[in-house]
Amino acid sequence: MIQITEASIKDIAKIQEIAHITWPITYGEILTAEQLEYMLDMIYSDEALSKQIQNKEQLFYMISDADSIIGFIGIEHNYKNEAITKIHKIYLLPETQGKGFGKIVFEEIAKMALENNSNQLLLNVNRFNTALNFYRKIGFEIKETVDIEIGKGYLMEDYVMGKLISK
Repeated sequence: MIQITEASIKDIAKIQEIAHITWPITYGEILTAEQLEYMLDMIYSDEALSKQIQNKEQLFYMISDADSIIGFIGIEHNYKNEAITKIHKIYLLPETQGKGFGKIVFEEIAKMALENNSNQLLLNVNRFNTALNFYRKIGFEIKETVDIEIGKGYLMEDYVMGKLISK
């Protein structure tokens, strides 16, 4: 069984470790090595994570199984002052994929969202990410296509996906 617990500053090193394991596998065939490194440094630096965790810009949670930490999520309730929970980050170690953990994590996120008065989950996914199929399978639909400039001439080429939730 998995357990989801709120992360703190002390979890930054583990979040970074998981990001550095999962990102090359997830995005290695989508992004250049330079863009991958740039984004990891930008999003997962000590400074960026500390600021997000301390200011609660995103709520970070660690995902554990009986033996160890297997992933993390970063979510934001009341996204843009609407009844939406935005899933900014969700990464599970590669060896855990295909075992049903992802579905369980999304069910737990939905519970947290409902407790915080959200009626919709929202996430961005790279248009070429194979996770797109998983998101569709669990009920997410493409709402729009976006290109987000992130600096140094790089773009995030994403779909915004949403899913209505209810009690």
